[in-house]
Amino acid sequence: MHQDIKKVLYTEEQIQNKIKELAAVLTEEYRGKNPIFVGVMKGVVLFFADMVKRIDTPCQIDFMWLSSYAGTGSTGNLIVKRDVSANLKGRHVVILEDIYDTGRSLTFVRDHLLSKEPASVKICTLLDKPEGRLPGITLEADYVGYEIPNEFVVGYGLDYNEYYRNLPYIGILKSEVYEK
Repeated sequence: MHQDIKKVLYTEEQIQNKIKELAAVLTEEYRGKNPIFVGVMKGVVLFFADMVKRIDTPCQIDFMWLSSYAGTGSTGNLIVKRDVSANLKGRHVVILEDIYDTGRSLTFVRDHLLSKEPASVKICTLLDKPEGRLPGITLEADYVGYEIPNEFVVGYGLDYNEYYRNLPYIGILKSEVYEK
C-alpha cells in the first residue's frame, strides 16, 4: 500500500470481479443493439478499458474530456476539453464513469449527449458517492459498481492533482496529503 493511502477500499481483484459483473449485465442488455460506450476522461481510462474488453457484443467507443476539479474539490466550472466525435443520433449510449460524486459533471454529460438525439442514454459508474451530491441533483446511475463513503479516494484512474491514478486499487487518501 502506498504511504499516502489511509485505507484500501477495493483491491485490484475486487475491482476486476465487479467489472466482470457489470460487463455481463451490459452485454445482455445491449446484445444486438450496437451500443456506443462513452468515457469521460481522464479518470475513467482504466475502468473504461477493462469494461469494454469484457463487453461481449459488437459496440463502439468514444470519449469526452471534461475538467471540473482542482485539488480535492470541484471548481464548479466545467471545461469541455474534447467532445464525442461519433454521430449518436438513434444510438444506444452508455456513459462509463469512474466516480459519480457531486453530479454536476455527469448531469452535464448526460444532457449534452441527449441533445444529440440518441435512442437512449444510460450511466454506468464504478463508484457512487451519494453523500457528495450537490443539492438538487436527482440524476441516478443505472449501473453502479460500489457505493462509497464521502471520502477522497484515489487509485485505479482517480487522482489528486494528477497523482495516484496508477495505483491498481482504490484507496482513501490521507487528509494530511491534501491539507498541506
